[in-house]
Amino acid sequence: GCVFHVTASIGVTVYPQDQGDPDTLLRHADQAMYLAKQRGRNQYYFFDPVQDRRVHARREHISRIAVAIEQDELQLFYQPKVDMARGRIFGAEALVRWQHPEQGLLPPNMFLPLIEGHRLQYALDWWVLRTAIRQAALWHADGLDLVVGINVSPSTIQYPDFTSQLMQLVDEENISTDLIELEIVESDAIDDLDAVSAVIRQCEDVGVHFALDDYGTGYSSLTYIRRLPVQTLKIDQTFVKDILTDQDDLNIVEGVIGLARAFGREMIAEGVENTEIGVRLLELGCNCAQGYGIAKPMPFTEIPAWVRQYRFPSEWIEVAKKLSAA
Repeated sequence: GCVFHVTASIGVTVYPQDQGDPDTLLRHADQAMYLAKQRGRNQYYFFDPVQDRRVHARREHISRIAVAIEQDELQLFYQPKVDMARGRIFGAEALVRWQHPEQGLLPPNMFLPLIEGHRLQYALDWWVLRTAIRQAALWHADGLDLVVGINVSPSTIQYPDFTSQLMQLVDEENISTDLIELEIVESDAIDDLDAVSAVIRQCEDVGVHFALDDYGTGYSSLTYIRRLPVQTLKIDQTFVKDILTDQDDLNIVEGVIGLARAFGREMIAEGVENTEIGVRLLELGCNCAQGYGIAKPMPFTEIPAWVRQYRFPSEWIEVAKKLSAA
């Protein structure tokens, strides 16, 4: 006779932990069975109602974010960047906010993590690019030239024809590439460093520079600074804001400044929350900064008035003069 070896993929759900009617319980057991099949032959899998609720909630949130993009519920706020040594306002970082109809103004950490790795991230990145470049062009038309820092995910810049699409947008708005800087966050997963580096070089060839944002928070800091041809390192605020009281943070900031010099990169410190931090950064050799001690992020329409009214702390000017005379 013949011998048959039978294997089974089994899906299980348990009542009352999984609270549903009979049809729902059968559907959940069926879902668990397919997950068991994905694990390989002769496996079983228990349906997880808690995880299922999380998955459904994420899908609902993602759908709602898609609606927010379509219905223009998003807006950009801008945080100024300054050269403390020269007393010059030279740029602003574009930061997305969600004007939620029920929950009010939501910061990016309330919704951006939900679309990380999802195709909607690409749509949001391009919404930010289009909006920021258009608004930078409007500032330029009014006589205000600020380099706008625009965050973009590594996955988006690896899409085919990213550089040509970006330049088409630049041409449509009739703006100089000197007023655009793309920022990629160091802690974002970069699966293909060579591919990302190639796109950065393409953009550099047409005049669009890159900055490595939140530098020092990732696991591959030295690899990134060596292999990514970015122009600027942005020192993460978690190290900067406590340099007056935490020796370890001060050592890290000094180390990043040394690396930036060694690799010929420009640098800007995030998290400058008071005048004294700015003074210490100037003494360390980091002249450019952004942070709440300079200005909080503000709507596009408020930037021109802020630029006209802002006065640099006299302490920065004095330190800069002493250092230049030394």
